[in-house]
Amino acid sequence: MKPSKPVKAVKDAVKAALTSQVPGSPGSAPATLEEPTTPREPLPPKGEQGAPETRSPTGAETGSPAPVNSQQGAYLTTATGVRLRDTDHSLKAGPRGPSLLQDHHLREKITHFDHERIPERVVHARGTGAHGTFTAYGTAESVTRAAFLKKNAETEVFVRFSTVLGSRGSADTVRDTRGFAVKFYTDEGNFDLVGNNIPVFFIQDAIKFPDVIHAAKPHPDREIPQAQSAHDTFWDFVSLHTEAQHHTIWNMSDRGIPRSYRTMEGFGVHTFRLVNEAGATTLVKFHWKPKLGVHSLTWEEAQLLSGIDPDFHRRDLYDAIEAGAFPEYELGIQVFPDTAEEAFAGIDLLDPTKIVPEELAPVQPIGKLVIDRTPTNFFAESEQVAFHLGTMPPGIDVTNDPLLQGRLFSYVDTQLSRLGGPNYNQIPINRPHAPVNDMLRDGFHQHAVHGGVAPYRPNSLDGGNPFTAEDGFVDVPVIVAEAPKIRQNPASFDDHYSQARLFWLSMTPVEQEHIISAYTFELAKCYEQAIKERQLQALANIDPVLCRQVATGLGLPEPKPTVPLADVTPSPVLSQIGHTWPTDGRTIGIVVDPDGDVDAALKVREVVFGAGMTPLLIAPHGGMVGGAPVQRTFATARSVEFDAILLAGAPIPAPDARPARDAKAGRPAATVDPRVLLLVDECWRHAKTIGAWGDGLTVLQEAGVTGTPGVVTATSGEAVFGEIQVLLGAHRVWERFPALVA
Repeated sequence: MKPSKPVKAVKDAVKAALTSQVPGSPGSAPATLEEPTTPREPLPPKGEQGAPETRSPTGAETGSPAPVNSQQGAYLTTATGVRLRDTDHSLKAGPRGPSLLQDHHLREKITHFDHERIPERVVHARGTGAHGTFTAYGTAESVTRAAFLKKNAETEVFVRFSTVLGSRGSADTVRDTRGFAVKFYTDEGNFDLVGNNIPVFFIQDAIKFPDVIHAAKPHPDREIPQAQSAHDTFWDFVSLHTEAQHHTIWNMSDRGIPRSYRTMEGFGVHTFRLVNEAGATTLVKFHWKPKLGVHSLTWEEAQLLSGIDPDFHRRDLYDAIEAGAFPEYELGIQVFPDTAEEAFAGIDLLDPTKIVPEELAPVQPIGKLVIDRTPTNFFAESEQVAFHLGTMPPGIDVTNDPLLQGRLFSYVDTQLSRLGGPNYNQIPINRPHAPVNDMLRDGFHQHAVHGGVAPYRPNSLDGGNPFTAEDGFVDVPVIVAEAPKIRQNPASFDDHYSQARLFWLSMTPVEQEHIISAYTFELAKCYEQAIKERQLQALANIDPVLCRQVATGLGLPEPKPTVPLADVTPSPVLSQIGHTWPTDGRTIGIVVDPDGDVDAALKVREVVFGAGMTPLLIAPHGGMVGGAPVQRTFATARSVEFDAILLAGAPIPAPDARPARDAKAGRPAATVDPRVLLLVDECWRHAKTIGAWGDGLTVLQEAGVTGTPGVVTATSGEAVFGEIQVLLGAHRVWERFPALVA
């Protein structure tokens, strides 16, 4: 379980070399102006890149470095290694004649291209992955025999983050549930912890999964809207299947539009069963807690980013790793007695639409995950990684959660279609780091070369091999109560509103404002009035204030509750507001006036680097300013890229600050480039911190934001940034906009 030495070397190199380097370089060496013509070996991967360990199809260590699976040699070849003289011209009967069927290189190249794509995932198609290391604290040893959770055990992992509804080409920042799936390559076989950033699910039984996804996906006649829940079929489903109301209110909260994968919680959703060395069992729920806290985008930011940078979350993750600001998460468990009722504090632990508040069952940390390497090849790793909830080492087992039970079938079934057959676990990213002797033979894409003549057991022809293991995986012998065979839920699944109300009452007034706005926006996008009215009835059963405010926005009457309002105790831990967190990896925009005090701006730039953040210089033009590279121009910068803005000058309108060339220029400003004013205005509206000194104070005055909360001024850039850094710990300056709901 110890990480390979090259991995540690990569981490150290990244930290040492990239402390003061803006991430985003596309290659491992600078490009040359002229086309290179001298043959050379392939360039090495970039410093932050990783790759699957070079294991055999049956899990054996090969001892080979990762590049053994990369391109070899200096010359272009066919797939079988034959060198090629030309790949730009097909073989023709004369320069103007038809192409010839005998052109095997043309046929190989085109045929492979025609088959480069595989079916995308039905759900979670839009995703991104990275490599990391998990280190166990040893605090779970009393409840599980799983070796990767023993003290100081280190396990390589691959993590995939994703959205649920959109296709591979959709945007990152849509309002949606996010996937948080982790593949642990343990010494006892792989463990796939497949979770979401929301701890509950829409449905209680897997048999409804095709229904909820069909309802949430684009309408089948027009294939719109893409990656959106703001349409009739979605709201038709969740208003009829009211068990979905708890998940829906989480989705309508700020949790539905996370700021970053680095600031996103993860949840195992289901209740799992752990078994320790003595055979004693415990029920648990898994939680991932981000080191940087849980932060979100504003709704306007999410909409702007969908157009400006639809790859925002993917870029943010990879840039952070390249800059050495490695994302970190703590894995924790909520622990419950394994009783016959499988309930805790009156909450049915088999109901995937329910949480157990952390105030009742604290999350106990059991290990730390550090993500520190980006993929070397996105398709080979992130696109071909295959998860399955039934992939578990000894010491972890499932429960009778009816949603989990269906997922145990579905995940294997989908890999057969996507990855071409039953041997998908032999793809490098899926290969276990433990010996494999499975007696599974043949099939599409079989990479192992099995020995022996007796793939069955018991046998005598292969000396009895393979043998069963006393310490192998055990399906915990749970007593199943005598009951009729029936299509029915237990009565404890009937409560569909109390936990949605708990979530609502746990939010701060600012977060409640955002929930009201989200419901109003989404339901206003529906065509059918009946669907809006039906969903308002569900909101009335959650909270009258929520229902009234949304009804007002829709211009509809407020219905009365049809069930008594639940008497619940709020869970403050569910709120994202009111805490301070580390500021590692934040992005700071520094507006520079080339005719102003550039030296002061560059000094602050170094201070930002030193604080573990990424500074981006924003200037009227590209190129260099004061000997430093400009990362953004007034034409290309937008506030949504930055966590804070520093104004190091008051640049006059640049030559391209004309609406005919840049619509962001708007109306011409007298003294300051209008796009800088737009930048400040957007940051202010999105409750971000803004700092200025010297000539930058003029920008604040012209923007009309001087003296408002979160707008920092001082006599030097260093002093301004010091205050900004403190404010960034809370992520936003919400006191700028007092909430209307009490």
